[in-house]
Amino acid sequence: MAGALALTLMPVFFMVLFNFYVMNRTLARWFTGPNEHVNAHFSNISAALEQQTRGKALAEAQLIASLPETHDQILHPEASTPWLAAFCQQRSIRAARILPPNSMQPVARYGDFSTHAGSTTYPAAAPILENGRPVGTVIVEEAIPINVAAQLAEVRADAEVFNKLAEQKKQVRTSYLQILMLIALFILFVAGWLAHYLARQISTPISALLRAAEEVSRGNLSYRVEVRAIDELAQLVGGFNRMAADLEANREELEKRRRFTEAILESIPTGIISVDSAGSVQRVNKALDEMLPQAGARQASRLEDLFSREDTAEIRYLMNRARRTGLATQQIDMRTAKRTLHLGVSVAAVERSRNTGFVVVIEDTSDLLRAEKTAAWSEVARRVAHEIKNPLTPIALSAERILRLLNRTPLAPEVGHLLRECATTILDESASVKRLVDEFSQFSRLPSAQPVVCDLNDVVTSAMNVFEGRLEGVETVVDLAPGLPPVNVDPEQFKRIIVNLVDNAAEAMKDSSERVLHVATRAGVADSVEIMIADSGCGITPDEKDKLFLPYFSTKMRGTGLGLAIISHILAEHDASIRVEDNEPCGARFTVEVQAFAPDETKALIAATAFSA
Repeated sequence: MAGALALTLMPVFFMVLFNFYVMNRTLARWFTGPNEHVNAHFSNISAALEQQTRGKALAEAQLIASLPETHDQILHPEASTPWLAAFCQQRSIRAARILPPNSMQPVARYGDFSTHAGSTTYPAAAPILENGRPVGTVIVEEAIPINVAAQLAEVRADAEVFNKLAEQKKQVRTSYLQILMLIALFILFVAGWLAHYLARQISTPISALLRAAEEVSRGNLSYRVEVRAIDELAQLVGGFNRMAADLEANREELEKRRRFTEAILESIPTGIISVDSAGSVQRVNKALDEMLPQAGARQASRLEDLFSREDTAEIRYLMNRARRTGLATQQIDMRTAKRTLHLGVSVAAVERSRNTGFVVVIEDTSDLLRAEKTAAWSEVARRVAHEIKNPLTPIALSAERILRLLNRTPLAPEVGHLLRECATTILDESASVKRLVDEFSQFSRLPSAQPVVCDLNDVVTSAMNVFEGRLEGVETVVDLAPGLPPVNVDPEQFKRIIVNLVDNAAEAMKDSSERVLHVATRAGVADSVEIMIADSGCGITPDEKDKLFLPYFSTKMRGTGLGLAIISHILAEHDASIRVEDNEPCGARFTVEVQAFAPDETKALIAATAFSA
């Protein structure tokens, strides 16, 4: 707008300057030149008329002075003077006087001399000579003719009016200058309004686009430019709105994909950690938070907040390898306050560059390792049982033959007693080894589960009836939640699980001053039912928790160590799980989690039975 006004101001300035110059020249020609010419002509005419009138008056005075009547009148001043009147009337002389020498009292006169200033009469005097010497004076007064005088008066009046108008030249110049300024201001106003209108056609859309750009930069992609624009600016506004709409649609699509990706990350059972190039934790998923609940994974900002110094160094080493190779994998054992976790750690680099980020995938392989160890022990048990059973039968038979032979053959008492004692020992130990082999065989080939829909409370009640009157000195608290959904399990095998866990709990409280056994059922999370068996015994260390379900591991002085391994095997067949936790204030707590049997599954089971029938 300032530029448009500047461009408009230049021609307006030169227009005003030019008009002012022309006005001055015009006023000079209007007032100065004609006035001077009129005054000059008027002066010339006035001077000529005055000279002519004065000359006529002088000539008339000289003529009268040369008349004999004039000489006689000087000599006889008392004589009448009709001749002077006749002469003046004949010659159109306005007034005449004949004065004696040295006197102002005329001896003859005609008419009255004008006495007021500014009259159009001109006097002239001529001496009366007598023999060359003056004897009197003749004074004659001539007047300009009336018509000429009137015209001269009119010319003089017009000249005075023109002179007055010339005196107003400054006022005329001021008025004309004011008119020029008004015209200039009007032109500037119109130019300014047009410039403002055109500027708004440009500045308003651009200002709106700037505000829209700021809003978009703040993340407000729903902001639109709602101003009217023309030509290319209209195309620019439309293009910006389309761009913002596309960005908003893309952000919504990205947001949907992000939520979908987050849902996937939150739902997978594997722990995920997003790490930047500096090693700062950007994000973790739900599985990692559940895997490391004591570490507060959701609030962790560094790897050191999740892992120990040694484990962090191992993961950073994997990150350096992944930066070179793209992917690095390592198995680490992480000790927690409750147990030892066997973790499989895989580190993938987002890009193969120095400032790349990483995705750390952590998988809890404790159950897998436990299953592998259980499978290995099952195979070992099967082979050991097979290998031991082969020589065990001949040994037992040989010992029995020795006893039968001793009974038929008389021997010295000392020898007979010794041989009979040795044979009995061989039979007893063979029976013990046979029982051990039988347990190994049972572990290696447990009977297949025969699940039926049943009430878990009935299974727990049946199992607790086994210990009726056998838990002396133990306070037993049984809390069975009513209205639990049915489960699809093998009642006999689950009864065996409960009996084994209760027996282990009673054994753990053998040396405790306060012995309390708590057995309860309750509804779990995600349509599941839980059996909880807690004791107030000595508890279980983290190292023991890690090995508790392995075959041939036991914390008791007696037993084969296969009880919990068999429990783990049975639960695996039922898609159930068991977890070991510390009981408060002391002891251990075993929790068995079983999925509830849904009505839809009952209908499907009935339909499948009918179809097979």
